[in-house]
Amino acid sequence: MLEHKENTPRHLDIGIVTVSSTRSMVEDQSGKWIGKRAKKEGHTIVFRRVIPDDAEAIKETVLTLISEKKPHAILLTGGTGLSSKDVTIEAVHPLFKKELTAFGPVFAQLSFEEIDSSAIMSRATAGIIDSTVVFCIPGSIKACKLACKALIFPELGHIAKHVSES
Repeated sequence: MLEHKENTPRHLDIGIVTVSSTRSMVEDQSGKWIGKRAKKEGHTIVFRRVIPDDAEAIKETVLTLISEKKPHAILLTGGTGLSSKDVTIEAVHPLFKKELTAFGPVFAQLSFEEIDSSAIMSRATAGIIDSTVVFCIPGSIKACKLACKALIFPELGHIAKHVSES
């Protein structure tokens, strides 16, 4: 497995989108943390913005970001809950040409180990739009750290390599 991952890109372009109608860039702890962690991992942040919980705004932001910046990955944080205003999944999921079907269940299992049965409320998901891998993760700082440290950053280069081959 290590040799398979050997030739994966180490420096990727990443977009960070925080979905929140209550937070600004200044108050966005999760997006800020993701950006710092991505830079620590050697990646370049090509876009970071806070946008409202609005399906059209989310869809338009993702598609424009992909079209204009062509990032290897977009991390959307927030809007993945169960309330009527949480529409990140509904906005992004129909755009996937492929879905990373194991991401949500594995994230839920890791969450379960930390927050017990509340993990069943997780709707985290990931997929490919054009040549960009898109992760939709909860907005809490704890959930962002878990997703990024345990799943996203350890596999991001490997995923980007496979996506670029398609």
